[in-house]
Amino acid sequence: MTKPIVLSLGELLWDMLPSGKRAGGAPVNFAYHAKMNGADGWSISAVGEDALGDELLAEAEKAGIHSIIQRNAWPTSIVEVSLKNGIPEYTIVKGVAWDHLLLTRQLIEVVEQADAICYGTLALRSPETHDTIIELLKHTKPGAMKFFDINLRGDHYSKELIEELLEAATVFKINDAELLLLRDMFDIRGTSDDDACRWFMSEYGLDYVILTGGSTFSTIISKNGESSTLATPHVEVVDTVGAGDSFSGTFTARTLLGDTLAEAHRKAVNTAAYVCTANGAWPEYPDTMPDYLAQAAQ
Repeated sequence: MTKPIVLSLGELLWDMLPSGKRAGGAPVNFAYHAKMNGADGWSISAVGEDALGDELLAEAEKAGIHSIIQRNAWPTSIVEVSLKNGIPEYTIVKGVAWDHLLLTRQLIEVVEQADAICYGTLALRSPETHDTIIELLKHTKPGAMKFFDINLRGDHYSKELIEELLEAATVFKINDAELLLLRDMFDIRGTSDDDACRWFMSEYGLDYVILTGGSTFSTIISKNGESSTLATPHVEVVDTVGAGDSFSGTFTARTLLGDTLAEAHRKAVNTAAYVCTANGAWPEYPDTMPDYLAQAAQ
Protein backbone atom coordinates (compact mmCIF):
# COMPACT_ATOMS: atom_id res chain seq x y z
CA MET A 1 0.00 0.00 0.00
CA THR A 2 1.28 3.44 -0.91
CA LYS A 3 1.85 5.62 2.12
CA PRO A 4 -0.64 8.47 2.45
CA ILE A 5 0.92 11.91 2.01
CA VAL A 6 0.41 14.14 5.05
CA LEU A 7 1.43 17.76 4.57
CA SER A 8 1.82 20.57 7.10
CA LEU A 9 1.60 24.28 6.31
CA GLY A 10 3.14 26.84 8.62
CA GLU A 11 5.74 27.53 11.22
CA LEU A 12 9.08 25.74 11.45
CA LEU A 13 11.12 27.08 14.35
CA TRP A 14 13.44 26.53 17.26
CA ASP A 15 11.78 25.99 20.62
CA MET A 16 14.22 27.54 23.12
CA LEU A 17 13.61 25.26 26.10
CA PRO A 18 15.36 25.46 29.47
CA SER A 19 17.26 22.32 28.41
CA GLY A 20 18.39 23.90 25.12
CA LYS A 21 16.99 24.51 21.64
CA ARG A 22 14.90 21.89 19.90
CA ALA A 23 13.33 21.86 16.44
CA GLY A 24 9.59 22.40 16.44
CA GLY A 25 6.56 24.31 15.25
CA ALA A 26 3.07 22.80 15.55
CA PRO A 27 2.52 21.97 11.84
CA VAL A 28 5.89 20.27 11.37
CA ASN A 29 5.48 18.44 14.70
CA PHE A 30 2.26 17.08 13.18
CA ALA A 31 4.10 15.97 10.02
CA TYR A 32 6.82 14.23 12.05
CA HIS A 33 4.36 12.16 14.08
CA ALA A 34 2.26 11.35 11.02
CA LYS A 35 5.45 10.01 9.45
CA MET A 36 6.28 7.99 12.56
CA ASN A 37 2.81 6.42 12.36
CA GLY A 38 3.02 5.21 8.79
CA ALA A 39 2.38 8.24 6.57
CA ASP A 40 4.73 10.16 4.29
CA GLY A 41 5.31 13.41 6.21
CA TRP A 42 5.89 16.69 4.38
CA SER A 43 6.37 20.24 5.62
CA ILE A 44 5.97 23.58 3.83
CA SER A 45 7.55 26.53 5.63
CA ALA A 46 10.30 29.14 5.45
CA VAL A 47 13.53 29.76 7.36
CA GLY A 48 16.12 32.50 7.20
CA GLU A 49 19.36 32.57 5.25
CA ASP A 50 21.25 32.07 8.49
CA ALA A 51 22.96 29.42 10.58
CA LEU A 52 19.79 28.66 12.57
CA GLY A 53 18.00 28.02 9.29
CA ASP A 54 20.76 25.68 8.11
CA GLU A 55 20.49 23.75 11.38
CA LEU A 56 16.69 23.49 11.16
CA LEU A 57 16.85 22.06 7.65
CA ALA A 58 19.41 19.52 8.82
CA GLU A 59 17.18 18.54 11.77
CA ALA A 60 14.13 18.08 9.53
CA GLU A 61 16.12 15.90 7.14
CA LYS A 62 17.53 13.84 10.00
CA ALA A 63 13.97 13.33 11.31
CA GLY A 64 12.86 12.01 7.92
CA ILE A 65 10.49 14.90 7.16
CA HIS A 66 10.30 15.86 3.49
CA SER A 67 10.60 19.63 3.53
CA ILE A 68 9.84 22.28 0.97
CA ILE A 69 11.42 25.15 2.83
CA GLN A 70 11.84 28.59 1.32
CA ARG A 71 14.85 30.67 2.37
CA ASN A 72 14.51 34.43 2.71
CA ALA A 73 16.16 37.47 4.30
CA TRP A 74 14.01 37.34 7.44
CA PRO A 75 15.43 35.63 10.54
CA THR A 76 14.76 32.00 11.35
CA SER A 77 12.03 31.79 13.97
CA ILE A 78 12.81 31.14 17.62
CA VAL A 79 10.27 30.78 20.42
CA GLU A 80 11.20 31.17 24.06
CA VAL A 81 9.57 28.34 26.00
CA SER A 82 9.30 28.40 29.78
CA LEU A 83 7.98 25.36 31.62
CA LYS A 84 5.73 25.42 34.66
CA ASN A 85 5.24 21.88 35.98
CA GLY A 86 6.12 20.67 32.50
CA ILE A 87 3.45 22.86 30.84
CA PRO A 88 4.92 25.23 28.21
CA GLU A 89 4.38 28.98 27.96
CA TYR A 90 5.48 30.56 24.68
CA THR A 91 6.98 33.93 23.76
CA ILE A 92 6.68 34.17 19.99
CA VAL A 93 8.75 36.70 18.02
CA LYS A 94 7.15 38.49 15.08
CA GLY A 95 8.78 39.33 11.74
CA VAL A 96 10.36 35.94 11.02
CA ALA A 97 10.93 33.89 7.88
CA TRP A 98 7.67 31.92 7.95
CA ASP A 99 5.72 35.20 8.06
CA HIS A 100 6.81 35.60 4.41
CA LEU A 101 5.87 32.35 2.66
CA LEU A 102 5.51 32.92 -1.09
CA LEU A 103 2.97 31.15 -3.28
CA THR A 104 4.75 29.11 -5.97
CA ARG A 105 3.75 26.52 -8.54
CA GLN A 106 5.87 23.97 -6.65
CA LEU A 107 3.83 24.44 -3.47
CA ILE A 108 0.56 24.10 -5.36
CA GLU A 109 1.70 20.87 -7.00
CA VAL A 110 2.64 19.33 -3.64
CA VAL A 111 -0.67 20.36 -2.06
CA GLU A 112 -2.56 18.79 -4.97
CA GLN A 113 -1.03 15.40 -4.10
CA ALA A 114 -1.66 15.47 -0.34
CA ASP A 115 -4.11 13.09 1.34
CA ALA A 116 -4.19 15.30 4.45
CA ILE A 117 -3.14 18.86 5.19
CA CYS A 118 -2.64 20.35 8.64
CA TYR A 119 -2.73 24.06 9.47
CA GLY A 120 -3.33 26.35 12.45
CA THR A 121 -3.90 30.01 13.19
CA LEU A 122 -0.37 31.13 14.03
CA ALA A 123 1.24 31.00 10.58
CA LEU A 124 -1.58 33.12 9.13
CA ARG A 125 -0.89 36.12 11.38
CA SER A 126 0.91 37.95 8.52
CA PRO A 127 -0.89 39.00 5.31
CA GLU A 128 1.69 37.37 3.05
CA THR A 129 1.62 33.89 4.57
CA HIS A 130 -2.13 34.17 5.19
CA ASP A 131 -2.80 34.71 1.49
CA THR A 132 -0.42 31.91 0.47
CA ILE A 133 -1.95 29.30 2.79
CA ILE A 134 -5.55 30.25 1.99
CA GLU A 135 -4.78 29.88 -1.72
CA LEU A 136 -3.01 26.54 -1.17
CA LEU A 137 -6.03 25.17 0.68
CA LYS A 138 -8.09 25.77 -2.46
CA HIS A 139 -5.87 23.30 -4.35
CA THR A 140 -6.44 20.22 -2.18
CA LYS A 141 -7.73 17.18 -4.03
CA PRO A 142 -11.32 15.98 -3.49
CA GLY A 143 -11.62 13.95 -0.31
CA ALA A 144 -8.39 15.22 1.25
CA MET A 145 -8.48 15.64 5.02
CA LYS A 146 -8.02 19.29 6.01
CA PHE A 147 -7.02 19.27 9.66
CA PHE A 148 -7.44 22.62 11.44
CA ASP A 149 -5.55 22.37 14.73
CA ILE A 150 -6.44 25.79 16.09
CA ASN A 151 -3.39 26.21 18.40
CA LEU A 152 -4.22 29.68 19.73
CA ARG A 153 -1.07 31.57 20.73
CA GLY A 154 -0.96 35.03 22.33
CA ASP A 155 -2.89 37.55 20.26
CA HIS A 156 -2.06 35.96 16.90
CA TYR A 157 -5.65 35.23 15.87
CA SER A 158 -9.11 36.74 15.33
CA LYS A 159 -12.65 35.45 15.03
CA GLU A 160 -12.57 36.27 11.32
CA LEU A 161 -9.45 34.15 10.82
CA ILE A 162 -10.88 31.23 12.80
CA GLU A 163 -14.10 31.34 10.77
CA GLU A 164 -12.14 31.44 7.51
CA LEU A 165 -10.07 28.41 8.50
CA LEU A 166 -13.10 26.49 9.75
CA GLU A 167 -14.79 27.01 6.38
CA ALA A 168 -11.86 25.21 4.73
CA ALA A 169 -11.61 22.39 7.29
CA THR A 170 -12.89 18.83 7.48
CA VAL A 171 -11.38 18.21 10.95
CA PHE A 172 -11.31 20.71 13.84
CA LYS A 173 -9.16 20.17 16.93
CA ILE A 174 -9.37 22.33 20.05
CA ASN A 175 -8.42 21.99 23.68
CA ASP A 176 -10.67 22.69 26.65
CA ALA A 177 -9.16 26.14 27.32
CA GLU A 178 -9.65 27.15 23.68
CA LEU A 179 -13.24 25.90 23.75
CA LEU A 180 -13.98 28.23 26.68
CA LEU A 181 -12.76 31.16 24.61
CA LEU A 182 -14.69 30.03 21.52
CA ARG A 183 -17.92 29.71 23.49
CA ASP A 184 -17.81 33.45 24.09
CA MET A 185 -16.50 34.26 20.60
CA PHE A 186 -19.25 32.31 18.81
CA ASP A 187 -21.98 33.05 21.38
CA ILE A 188 -22.59 29.43 22.37
CA ARG A 189 -22.24 30.01 26.12
CA GLY A 190 -23.86 27.55 28.50
CA THR A 191 -23.54 24.57 26.17
CA SER A 192 -21.96 21.29 27.26
CA ASP A 193 -18.63 20.32 25.73
CA ASP A 194 -20.40 17.75 23.58
CA ASP A 195 -23.04 20.19 22.38
CA ALA A 196 -20.43 22.87 21.61
CA CYS A 197 -18.38 20.40 19.55
CA ARG A 198 -21.49 19.26 17.68
CA TRP A 199 -22.42 22.90 17.02
CA PHE A 200 -19.10 23.43 15.21
CA MET A 201 -19.54 20.15 13.32
CA SER A 202 -23.00 21.16 12.11
CA GLU A 203 -22.20 24.81 11.43
CA TYR A 204 -19.09 24.08 9.33
CA GLY A 205 -19.88 20.67 7.85
CA LEU A 206 -16.97 18.92 9.57
CA ASP A 207 -16.12 15.21 9.45
CA TYR A 208 -14.55 15.18 12.93
CA VAL A 209 -14.27 17.45 15.96
CA ILE A 210 -11.52 16.62 18.45
CA LEU A 211 -11.52 18.04 21.98
CA THR A 212 -8.51 17.48 24.23
CA GLY A 213 -8.52 18.11 27.96
CA GLY A 214 -4.79 17.96 28.71
CA SER A 215 -4.17 15.68 31.66
CA THR A 216 -7.79 14.56 31.95
CA PHE A 217 -9.45 13.34 28.72
CA SER A 218 -9.84 13.55 24.97
CA THR A 219 -12.97 13.12 22.85
CA ILE A 220 -13.35 12.56 19.12
CA ILE A 221 -16.76 12.99 17.49
CA SER A 222 -17.47 11.83 13.93
CA LYS A 223 -20.17 13.13 11.61
CA ASN A 224 -21.50 9.56 11.30
CA GLY A 225 -22.54 9.68 14.96
CA GLU A 226 -19.63 7.66 16.30
CA SER A 227 -17.63 9.08 19.20
CA SER A 228 -14.76 8.04 21.46
CA THR A 229 -13.72 9.42 24.85
CA LEU A 230 -10.58 8.27 26.64
CA ALA A 231 -9.02 9.31 29.92
CA THR A 232 -5.51 10.72 29.62
CA PRO A 233 -3.02 8.26 31.12
CA HIS A 234 -0.76 9.65 33.83
CA VAL A 235 2.94 9.50 33.01
CA GLU A 236 6.15 11.03 34.36
CA VAL A 237 6.09 14.34 32.48
CA VAL A 238 9.35 15.82 31.17
CA ASP A 239 7.57 18.44 29.05
CA THR A 240 4.35 18.57 27.06
CA VAL A 241 5.80 20.46 24.06
CA GLY A 242 4.36 18.92 20.89
CA ALA A 243 2.10 16.43 22.71
CA GLY A 244 -1.08 17.80 21.13
CA ASP A 245 0.56 17.84 17.70
CA SER A 246 1.65 14.22 18.13
CA PHE A 247 -1.95 13.30 18.94
CA SER A 248 -3.15 15.03 15.75
CA GLY A 249 -0.47 13.55 13.50
CA THR A 250 -1.03 10.05 14.83
CA PHE A 251 -4.82 10.23 14.50
CA THR A 252 -4.54 11.53 10.93
CA ALA A 253 -2.04 8.92 9.76
CA ARG A 254 -3.87 6.02 11.36
CA THR A 255 -7.26 7.17 10.03
CA LEU A 256 -5.86 7.43 6.50
CA LEU A 257 -4.38 3.94 6.89
CA GLY A 258 -7.78 2.49 7.74
CA ASP A 259 -7.90 2.30 11.53
CA THR A 260 -11.30 2.62 13.17
CA LEU A 261 -12.04 5.77 15.14
CA ALA A 262 -11.44 3.91 18.41
CA GLU A 263 -8.14 2.42 17.17
CA ALA A 264 -6.82 5.74 15.84
CA HIS A 265 -7.85 7.53 19.03
CA ARG A 266 -6.14 4.99 21.26
CA LYS A 267 -2.89 5.23 19.29
CA ALA A 268 -3.07 9.03 19.37
CA VAL A 269 -3.46 9.05 23.16
CA ASN A 270 -0.55 6.66 23.68
CA THR A 271 1.70 8.68 21.35
CA ALA A 272 0.89 11.94 23.13
CA ALA A 273 1.58 10.33 26.51
CA TYR A 274 4.94 9.07 25.25
CA VAL A 275 5.90 12.53 23.94
CA CYS A 276 5.23 13.96 27.41
CA THR A 277 7.90 11.62 28.82
CA ALA A 278 10.56 12.84 26.37
CA ASN A 279 12.43 16.07 25.66
CA GLY A 280 11.18 18.15 22.75
CA ALA A 281 8.53 17.59 20.10
CA TRP A 282 10.39 15.09 17.85
CA PRO A 283 11.59 12.29 20.11
CA GLU A 284 12.76 9.02 18.63
CA TYR A 285 10.12 6.31 19.01
CA PRO A 286 10.74 3.09 20.95
CA ASP A 287 10.59 -0.18 19.00
CA THR A 288 7.15 -0.73 20.53
CA MET A 289 5.05 2.20 21.70
CA PRO A 290 3.99 1.67 25.33
CA ASP A 291 0.27 1.08 25.83
CA TYR A 292 -0.23 3.55 28.65
CA LEU A 293 -3.98 3.11 28.52
CA ALA A 294 -3.68 -0.63 29.15
CA GLN A 295 -1.23 0.01 32.00
CA ALA A 296 -3.66 2.49 33.58
CA ALA A 297 -6.46 -0.06 33.41
CA GLN A 298 -4.48 -2.66 35.37
